[in-house]
Amino acid sequence: MQSCPGEDRFHAGGNVSKGGPIEPGPPMLFLRSLVFNVVFYATLILWQIAVLPFLLLPRQVFMRSAQSWARLIFKLHAWIVGTKVEVRGREKIPPGGILVAAKHQSLWETFALLPLFDEFVFVLKRELTWIPIFGWYCLKTRQIEVNRAAGALALTDMNRRAKEAVAGEGRQLIIFPEGTRRPAGAPPAYKFGVAHLYENLGVPCLPIALNSGLFWGRREFLRRPGTIVVEILDPIPPGLPRDAFFELLQKRLEAASNRLYAEGKAELERLGAA
Repeated sequence: MQSCPGEDRFHAGGNVSKGGPIEPGPPMLFLRSLVFNVVFYATLILWQIAVLPFLLLPRQVFMRSAQSWARLIFKLHAWIVGTKVEVRGREKIPPGGILVAAKHQSLWETFALLPLFDEFVFVLKRELTWIPIFGWYCLKTRQIEVNRAAGALALTDMNRRAKEAVAGEGRQLIIFPEGTRRPAGAPPAYKFGVAHLYENLGVPCLPIALNSGLFWGRREFLRRPGTIVVEILDPIPPGLPRDAFFELLQKRLEAASNRLYAEGKAELERLGAA
């Protein structure tokens, strides 16, 4: 099946992918979910151990290894569960430093967005950098850790480091403007911090809608077959007033997310995996 213009399906760099059988009954759905979850966490642990020597190499080398691991998970997800990934609008990603504002429904997008951006950077709580091995990698790739106990000083420091990374180094700052995972189809709960970042950075904001929560649910064991759709929307140019930007971002993201939610629900019902 051919992709429409402006769309592509990927599991390893943009090629059309073929998942496994995608009509499992409930017992098979449970079994496949069990196998995939074990494989997912096993490969995560093995990858973290295997790339320890990369700590001695340039940051970009390590980041490419993280992207390769994410692509491996796409293949395993398709093979074991029958879950494909479709990216729409990849051509809309502007070059250079940008602010990426993505919906957050699942653990899935915390790694699945990595292959889209060569110089990705996240804002994360400082405590995550204390985790052995994982924390070392966060520091190696210069992710932006925030000391939430510092209050207003933490926000000032985050804005300074974000501007250095995005405006100064041309990196892509990925944030989830709702702050935490929200179930697919849940009412939105955007935080105004994204508007502060947009104003401070002075770069385009790239909204990303998705429906991952239907197939890899928040706090759910089951992994459902079907097609996770990631839709890259038109960039919002810099320079808008904060309030106007905040309203526009929500309007665009929610309209696209609601459409993808309906699309995903219809597919799950066809497959009998809802």
